[in-house]
Amino acid sequence: MSAAETEKSGTYKGLKLTNTLTREKEDFRAIDDKNVRLYVCGPTVYDFAHVGNARPIIVFDVLFRLLRQLYGADHVTYARNITDVDDKINARALRDYPDLPLNDAIARVTQKTADQFHKDIKALGVLEPSFEPRATQHIDGMIEMIEVLIEKGHAYEAGGEVLFDTVSMPDYGGLSKRKLEDQKAGARIAVDEHKKNPGDFVLWKLSSEEEPGWESPWGRGRPGWHIECSVMSEHHLGRIFDIHGGGLDLIFPHHENEIAQSRCAHGTTTMANYWLHNGFLQVEGRKMSKSEGNFFTIMELLETEDFGGRKWPGEVLRMAMLMTNYREPIDFSMRKLEEAENLLAKWPELVETDAAPADEVVDALLDDLNTAAAIQALHALAVEAAKDADKLPIYSASAALLGLQPVQADLSGVDESAIQIAINRRLEALKSKDWAQADKIRADLTSQGILLKDSKDSETGERLTTWELKR
Repeated sequence: MSAAETEKSGTYKGLKLTNTLTREKEDFRAIDDKNVRLYVCGPTVYDFAHVGNARPIIVFDVLFRLLRQLYGADHVTYARNITDVDDKINARALRDYPDLPLNDAIARVTQKTADQFHKDIKALGVLEPSFEPRATQHIDGMIEMIEVLIEKGHAYEAGGEVLFDTVSMPDYGGLSKRKLEDQKAGARIAVDEHKKNPGDFVLWKLSSEEEPGWESPWGRGRPGWHIECSVMSEHHLGRIFDIHGGGLDLIFPHHENEIAQSRCAHGTTTMANYWLHNGFLQVEGRKMSKSEGNFFTIMELLETEDFGGRKWPGEVLRMAMLMTNYREPIDFSMRKLEEAENLLAKWPELVETDAAPADEVVDALLDDLNTAAAIQALHALAVEAAKDADKLPIYSASAALLGLQPVQADLSGVDESAIQIAINRRLEALKSKDWAQADKIRADLTSQGILLKDSKDSETGERLTTWELKR
């Protein structure tokens, strides 16, 4: 039985994931192998996504693809949210559209940013999730969950807010492994005297007349950040689901507080069975982030020449992310992108196929999403497929599992007929053993970024020459 075949228990042989909850690599066992459920925190749409934000989107897209391969596309449910109510959104709306009513300004900001996000990740080869809920679509559910938390003694009103009482949960901090007495409020939470405990966090806060708000038992207001994901994940995946993913920076406070809200509201011992977190993207050893000011947006890399004086194809950005283990940091650089581009440029074009991916590629991914090993195996397949067309289907299926495409050269401004004439002249020179002329033609083409590749027809033995553009 290959690694991709199912056992009767619903466990796939060799499928292992590093669980942040236990700090161990574990065999993955689905709650229901007819409906494997995955939730990943999506963007807060106040600004265009930077390339560091692309990493979890790409990482968990590979996991989504792998789960679909193992369990069947109809048996995997993937929810990735959009946060469209947040104080950062309010601030950006006031900054960018000061002459508009705030609600109209907020709508402009969130729609513009969400549209660009979708355009960006499409270029990165990311599949659409099963569901993409928006926070503003689930306000009623958030109010209901807060009411339950108050009723059960896990939340309280104070200072115009409803707060979660962290002391009411004896094992609070289990994901981040932080002791309650050492907890500090997250970056989005102010430490105020009205809190019972410094680590208590906001579930609901009152809105001024100028701020967006919804009617609630505690007055017109808006939700805290963490309650949003607890409600959206429950709505689409249930009270307990299989996998929750996101960036390393979300372990605390966001994911810790999601767990607290969900478990205390539902009376469960867990929220998700497996918690996966990807490492940071770094620039010269520092985390890439908007607050640090050392970032490029995905759009800038794809559509402008601001990084390295050129545009970068989406497939190159995707490859650059997957060449490193998802749990390790990536030092983002032009050299990294060039390495990814050079590798992709060596691969043949994909073909339509219903073939299964190669076992060696699947096996690598089953080992805690080891995309680096999977790419090594895929490259070996690409080399074989370039020589033997019979290998193209399994190579193509394996590349699709990783969501990778070979780099297609930009042929705008290139005279393809002139290139072919030069190649034919070189072939004639080779036939007449005029080595100097043949070398000169190759050198002339190389200086123009045209790289030649010689081979022989397997049946006739005739010399064949193909070319590719390197820029």
